[in-house]
Formats: sequence, structure tokens, C-alpha cells
Amino acid sequence: MNRTADQETGTLNRRAALASVGVATLLLGLKGYAALVSGSVAMLASLADTGLDLVASVVTLYGVHVAAQRADEHHRFGHGKAESLAALFQVALIAASAVAIAARAVMALLHATPTASPEAGIVASIVAAAATLALLAYQRAVIARTRSVAIGADHLHYKSDLALNGAVVLALALDRYAGLTGVDALFGLLIALWLGWGAWTSATHAIDQLMDREWPEEKRRAFLDLAATIPAMAGMHDLRTRTSGAHDFAQFHMSFPAETTIGVAHMVMEDIETRLTAAFPGLEVLIHPDPVGHVDQEGALPKAIAERSEI
Repeated sequence: MNRTADQETGTLNRRAALASVGVATLLLGLKGYAALVSGSVAMLASLADTGLDLVASVVTLYGVHVAAQRADEHHRFGHGKAESLAALFQVALIAASAVAIAARAVMALLHATPTASPEAGIVASIVAAAATLALLAYQRAVIARTRSVAIGADHLHYKSDLALNGAVVLALALDRYAGLTGVDALFGLLIALWLGWGAWTSATHAIDQLMDREWPEEKRRAFLDLAATIPAMAGMHDLRTRTSGAHDFAQFHMSFPAETTIGVAHMVMEDIETRLTAAFPGLEVLIHPDPVGHVDQEGALPKAIAERSEI
């Protein structure tokens, strides 16, 4: 990808992130008013989720900005892990909010009282769903052009918000029109549990990146399947992979006949890198050439890992 394409991608991703921040800010004010008027626990939980959406969108904006920065002399592998650090901060906020909402929901269940003005919450949730749908459509268009991992994650988060807004509408409607007083608090508790699960999932993903965990088996297998179609990679071994922010890294050893010149080996490796990066956008490949029959002694992978790395 050339510099002009990089700049265009960065611009599109920043616009999508700014749109996300704008929608989250609008919904935060709308739901804040509805929660204040209705006194609904489910609406309060939805408000907390929107507040977290705003934080997530700001983090995404920051992550996209950092991801667009080129590697420098102090960060030779780029700045991708800044996204994971920001995600852990985000997780702490989500977990704290989930605990507070759950406590409020339990108190409301013990002292059940009708919701003051459920209509305000219903209208706010419907408007929120409409705004979220518009944002999702725009994000899909950007992702199709940039394949941004950060925007893609934000897109998935807002897709789940559609279900959340629907749950709030259902809870308030049952409270108002079916007379089920405790259902609002019950839905608030369920939303708190859902937020807690989201925090756990996000934390796991962020820690995996910080610890340089290997790619998921499906992705790793896809890489090996592609490698198997390239004749020159028949001598590939010791594959290692990791992900940092929106960037993937793969390094491995390749066997060459002893008489192969450095120039020829370089040309072969460049061709391989071109094919791999075309299939895996955002991938950085590092290839170490070995003479046929060479076996690494120091720093070699354990036998079980080496066997899994072979094609």
C-alpha cells in the first residue's frame, strides 16, 4: 500500500471514529434525560452502556490515530499495543459500571416500584436504535474500503447495542402496559451481567495481544494453507505469529539449497512477502533463510511446537 493510500485509509478511519463519537455523545444526552425522567433501572443501564460507548469511541479514535503513525526509532514494531492498553482502561470502566448497575437493580427488585415515565425511555431507545442503524451503515462502508480492525470492533459493539435498546423498550413496555413492576429491574440486572461478560471478553483479547499470543488456530491454518500453494515455501518451518493493534506479524525460517546466492534468495523471499501481504492486509513478514538440512540448536522451538508449525 503506498503513502497516498495510507493517508486515505487513515482519513476514512478517523471520520468513522468521529462519527461514532458524535452518535455516542448525542445518545448520552438523550438517554440521560430519559433515565432522569423515568427512573428506570434498565434505562439507567442503557445510559451507562452509552457512556461506555462514548469512551470506547474515543479510545477507537485514539487507536486509529496511533495506528496511522509510522514506526519510529523508539517503536520499531509500531504503536499497535497502545490500543490494548487503552482497551484495559476501558474494561475497568465497564466492570465498575456493571457492578454499580447490578447493585441498583437488586435494590429495585427488593423494593419494587412502578417506573415513573416509561414513555420517555421507550422514545429515547427507539431514537437511539435509529441513530445506531445509520452509524452502522456508514461504518460498513468504511470497513469495506479500509478493512480497519479498530473500526470493525467498534462496529460489532454498536451492533450489540441494537439488541440492548430493544431490551429496554421491551422492559419498559412490560412495566407500563402489562403491569410487571419488577421486570425493569430484572432487565437492568441482565444488562449488567451482559456488560460484565463484555468486559471479560475485551480484557482477554487485550491481554492476548500484550502477551504476543499466537494467532487463532483458524487464522493460522489459513496462513499455512496459503503457504502450501507457494512452491518455494516447501522448506518453511518454525512459524511464529502475533498481533499488535491492527497489525499482524509472522516470522518463519525457509530452507534454500546451499548453492543459492543471496540475490536469488532475496528475490524469492520478496515474492513470498508480496503474496502473503496481499492475502493478509496489515501483515508484516520476517523470513530467515536456512541452508537445506540446517537445524537450529540455540533458541529452537520445542519439538511439539515445531511440529505444529510445519506444513
